[in-house]
Amino acid sequence: MTAPTDPSALGPYGPLILAVALLAAWLLTDLSIPWVTRLAYRYGRVDPVDPRKVHKTPIPRLGGVAIFAGVLLALGLVEVLVPGELFPVDGSLRGVLAGGTMVFVLGVVDDLWPLSAKVKLFGQIAAAILAYMFGVHIDFLSAPGGGVWPFPLVFGFPALALAVTVFWIVGITNTINLIDGLDGLAGGVSLIGALTLAIIALETNQPYPAIIAVAVSGATIGFLRYNFNPARIFMGDGGSLFLGFTLASIAILGVLKLVTAVTLVLPVLILGVPIGDTLFAIIRRLWNHRPIFSPDRGHLHHRLLSAGLSHRNTVIMIYGFSLALAGLALALLKVEGSIPMLFAALLFLGWGGWNLALTRNHAHGPGPAEGESSQEGHG
Repeated sequence: MTAPTDPSALGPYGPLILAVALLAAWLLTDLSIPWVTRLAYRYGRVDPVDPRKVHKTPIPRLGGVAIFAGVLLALGLVEVLVPGELFPVDGSLRGVLAGGTMVFVLGVVDDLWPLSAKVKLFGQIAAAILAYMFGVHIDFLSAPGGGVWPFPLVFGFPALALAVTVFWIVGITNTINLIDGLDGLAGGVSLIGALTLAIIALETNQPYPAIIAVAVSGATIGFLRYNFNPARIFMGDGGSLFLGFTLASIAILGVLKLVTAVTLVLPVLILGVPIGDTLFAIIRRLWNHRPIFSPDRGHLHHRLLSAGLSHRNTVIMIYGFSLALAGLALALLKVEGSIPMLFAALLFLGWGGWNLALTRNHAHGPGPAEGESSQEGHG
């Protein structure tokens, strides 16, 4: 069983329920961060000062705890408003939450006591399989000319569907983790992705995936108030893994289940910046005969910093790229919201381009290539 797709299931108070999910997650995350910050300082769970980093004082790296708490408590409040609807006993949305909780715990453990890449990968695969067991799975691909291509069974077992689902969830989970290299970057890109997924889910009569996407949006807004440059807290692996896993799962339930000619393109566009950045990082490292999980300074944000943009303008420029791709996805699906999103992209990209031109015209020395980031990225 999957979540109901009839918006009337929310009753006449559907818009109010969405507003509660957004505002509750926003407020709860915002109020949780000072408490998490004090806790991190008390127990020394901070990102230390390092010659490679800009921040001059240790910064707490447990912001993911506040994000997770904000989303969880907001969804709990929605469940009180519509009992039994959002998380039915055999509902797929339970899989989103169960798997998301699993990768969150994995990430927090890694933030406290660093784990090996193999252990983290195994944990992510296990979480994706758990979500699959609850109904979060890709059973078919939409054919460009209409109709679907169902995945065949292998000896009576949906091995291909399981493999594709796990690959997608684990892949997207890691793209958000890898792009978490500048203050406000992963949070802002996740916010744009979550809002776009919410719009598509609502426009295609899938209110329950939309509620989770809206709650994630609210939590990231609350977090960004403390994380935008100069950051007072980092989301850590707990936050980035949870956001990546949740976005990947919502994309399966709210986008990849659609039977349209552009279904396969939509989630790739919505999450195009982290997907593209990760793909090029893998190719770059293989080309240079380096392990694919080894960090380097070839990511998109590093290149924009090297071109002369400041930390904030680099993040704003990447927001513009994300908004442009998300707006294109909405335009392809012919749903509302594409024009405002593309207009916002134009503003962000215009601002970034203008500042880049000014920087190049007035530069009297090297750009901030190697020291602008206030946090060391994961990739």
